[in-house]
Amino acid sequence: PISQVIYGRPEETVGVCRTLMAKLGIKCLPILSKQGRVEGLVTARDMNDFGLSATDKGGKKSYLNNISERVGLSSDTSMAEPPTYMHAHLALEQSPLFVNIGMHELPHPWKTEDSVGFSERDHGPREPSMDPELSEDAYFVTRVNLEDERDQTLRDVTYFGVADGVGSWRQYGVSPKEFSHRLMEECENILLEACHRDKDRGDGKFRRVISPADVLQQAYERVKAENIIGSSTACVALFDCVRHQLHFSNLGDSGIIVLRHIDSDVAGTLKRDRTTPRTERTTDLRVAFISQQQLFSFNHPYQLGWTGEDLTTKERSSFKSAVDSCTTSIHVRRGDIIIMATDGLFDNVDIEDIAKIALEWEQKWGFIRGGDIVARERRWEMGNSLTLLSSERVGELAQELCNKARELSLDNTIDSPFAQLAKDNDIMWSGGMPDDCTVIVAHVVGRSADDMMDVGDM
Repeated sequence: PISQVIYGRPEETVGVCRTLMAKLGIKCLPILSKQGRVEGLVTARDMNDFGLSATDKGGKKSYLNNISERVGLSSDTSMAEPPTYMHAHLALEQSPLFVNIGMHELPHPWKTEDSVGFSERDHGPREPSMDPELSEDAYFVTRVNLEDERDQTLRDVTYFGVADGVGSWRQYGVSPKEFSHRLMEECENILLEACHRDKDRGDGKFRRVISPADVLQQAYERVKAENIIGSSTACVALFDCVRHQLHFSNLGDSGIIVLRHIDSDVAGTLKRDRTTPRTERTTDLRVAFISQQQLFSFNHPYQLGWTGEDLTTKERSSFKSAVDSCTTSIHVRRGDIIIMATDGLFDNVDIEDIAKIALEWEQKWGFIRGGDIVARERRWEMGNSLTLLSSERVGELAQELCNKARELSLDNTIDSPFAQLAKDNDIMWSGGMPDDCTVIVAHVVGRSADDMMDVGDM
């Protein structure tokens, strides 16, 4: 949509344009003047033209020097065998993957049924709140049997999502949790209805896999139709076990990170740890992917919302729809840890600390020992998947992350991610950011927890 177009300015350098295009993975960048007029487009070809002279790119001399000896393959050309470390991965890709999912949630520490305090003094002598029923966050996790449009076969599909109700509605006498909770309920309802849809109805929608954005938009329309006032950020994901892919749509400041063991000896240059000497590293668990947040301004995220009546065009800009969400598909591998959470986690816990907590959980239960990826893959090849152990313990990781977020949110001595961003926007803030926190952890495994053969693997 036009509202999501990234642009450059005429006064910016070619280097700035190249950096934007590289980071966003785009081949074309419109140049917009301060008067709002598109002055032109910068393309990947323009970058090439800027970096190389005409004589470097064309002419007979350039062809003879740079290209002529590289044209054509001989009749005895053959493909090299994949490196040894790739054999295991190539073999694993022939089999479906599964996810064991656990979740945990905590409310704002100073929240009661009647109000939310700004500090411990407001809350009084009571212990910090622990009742998840007070949380304005909401979530759903469901596994449904839907038809794959590519091969028309029915297969299990796992969906999960989180939503964070916007607390400022409280000052208007509206419960902030009503909208977010109903949104997640309707997401699950839509999927369950699709799972049980009758093929004989002839409406062309028999049990089709529904994209996360479509699930979110349909749920949003239902919430508006029920006249539930409020607003919420939202993130909905779909795990494709056959193609080893995670599809998700994220609107606002909730998000997803994917943690993966990436051996520096074999990793590409983009994934290699360049800062810590190899001999000093105790782990290669790193962030393979992190979703993009969407904000109008500092602490003002994109959100779905409803005021009880249709808004004017100007007012409508306060709310977004699912088409405005950041929608992405990423490839996942066996052993990956997918973490979806509301901003209560990401505002208080650094990404590096999240990875550290995940590693400690892996090591505690033996999913990885001493960072030895080869030994882990050898265990997988022997059929020892530890799937049942994973299904029993994955909830503990979600709980540990929630507890860490709560701990740091109450620490006034740290520079939390929220505080750092506040200072970047000229707002003085120190310490953590007390808030509701909901965490869903999906551990990617090679066998289903329902496969009772795995009992002997423990």
